[in-house]
Amino acid sequence: MITQNSTLGFIGLGAMGRRMALRLLTSKFKLVVYDHTSRKIQALAAAGATAAPSVRQLARKSEVIISCLPTDDAVLSVYEGPEGVIACANPGTIALEMSTVSPETSRTIHRMGRERGIEVLDVAISGSTPAAEQGNLTLLGGGDARVFDSCQPVFSAIAKQYFHMGASGSGTTMKLVVNTLLGVNMQAIAEAVAFGEKAGLGRALLLRVLAKTAVIAAAHQNKLLRAERDDYSPQFPLRLMNKDFGLILDKAAELGAPMPATAAAHQIFAARTAVNGDEDFSSVIDEMEHQARVPRNSEPVDELSRLAR
Repeated sequence: MITQNSTLGFIGLGAMGRRMALRLLTSKFKLVVYDHTSRKIQALAAAGATAAPSVRQLARKSEVIISCLPTDDAVLSVYEGPEGVIACANPGTIALEMSTVSPETSRTIHRMGRERGIEVLDVAISGSTPAAEQGNLTLLGGGDARVFDSCQPVFSAIAKQYFHMGASGSGTTMKLVVNTLLGVNMQAIAEAVAFGEKAGLGRALLLRVLAKTAVIAAAHQNKLLRAERDDYSPQFPLRLMNKDFGLILDKAAELGAPMPATAAAHQIFAARTAVNGDEDFSSVIDEMEHQARVPRNSEPVDELSRLAR
């Protein structure tokens, strides 16, 4: 039974991980933290967490282990090997692997865990850094349903809703479905914005009005308002969205599922990532404006001004 007296271990204190770890501390959980960057560990230790010098030490001390890492390779490096989570965690430990990785990677570490009496769930995250800070994430889980239900106290501290999707790998599969729409819709928005500007609509008004229409999802509304200020500071970095497109298209090729719109969006995201992958993924708006050679003028052209009067 997981309670606030349970010791949680958190591996990976990046933009999302750090915010979730702080939420857990605010909820009075006992938290042990590890990251390969020492200053990130120190920042959480200053907030009340216990610093772990290694994955091994964290795994030994924790009843529940949470990981939030950028790539499949990073996840496997933490879970595999004699110093990894699977070898070092105590039997009966629950691991919540929250990275966006391939479903195959989720199933691999699930099988490894089962062999040692460790339950590994893939609990993928939907939501950006502001949602993580506010505890408003959506969680998508795969693995044993009973174990998933037992983790409700942890989930409630970091998320507004959480869903068990099925067997191991189902959570990460659902995350790829979600991010397909997130990325493709952002590309469609970018094209529409560049088209509207090219046709003479004032940029600021176009972005503000478009954000208020029913066709823009909540996840994209704030992106348009930030784009008005040319604010592409990362909430969800472009390089990670581009990485996710790669996971999606690899899985689609394996399944024989045609995804022409996703493939086209991936090309634009890859081109922009080569320029600056640390920008927010909404920077494809700027990319499409650049490709359309849109003059940066926030006022409508004279003819449209006359018609407006």
